[in-house]
Amino acid sequence: MGRRLVPLTLDNLPDLPKRCRACVFWELDPVSGEAAVKTGTSGLEKEAWISAVLLDWGSCGRVVYVDDVPVGFVLYAPPAYVPRSTAFPTSPVSPDAVQLMTAFIMPGYQGQGLGRVMVQTVAKDLLRRGFRAIEAFGDARWKEPACLLPADHLLAVGFKTVRPHPTYPRLRLELRSTLSWKEDVEMALDRLLGAVQKEPALRPL
Repeated sequence: MGRRLVPLTLDNLPDLPKRCRACVFWELDPVSGEAAVKTGTSGLEKEAWISAVLLDWGSCGRVVYVDDVPVGFVLYAPPAYVPRSTAFPTSPVSPDAVQLMTAFIMPGYQGQGLGRVMVQTVAKDLLRRGFRAIEAFGDARWKEPACLLPADHLLAVGFKTVRPHPTYPRLRLELRSTLSWKEDVEMALDRLLGAVQKEPALRPL
């Protein structure tokens, strides 16, 4: 079984779920995002955002494949590239952190630690690039797939609450706490993806 965890680019953007390929919840401010949806240009705006971040900052996501079938993805970027982040009551993201925007895994792959490995892989990338932490806005009342990750999932993979809120707490993962992960990421991914079954749909972690 072939397994790969590769950087997100414009070439593999079509491998994201259809609704995620055209979702600009994080990439545009609320007014611009609503306008893009109304005019049907959200897909183009998504491509433009990824292109700009790749050129200015570098890799901003990972896509997981098993036997060349996409089974999950994660998006992240510094808060300066994430206009929606300023709209949250627990903003802003700390200046020394990169924002974990969103992530999905296929239902058949849940419960096997893949979400943790995806976070670890992001941490490994950011450690190499000199960042100190990852922060995310969690959804404390999460009930169904959406652009925000469940706060309890973020806590389960090592995040700590830095600004409480009944609905949208801001959570932080200190990258120095992940140093022990670095050598284990690839091996863990191999183990976790070795006994999974394919499912047709993606959902949030």
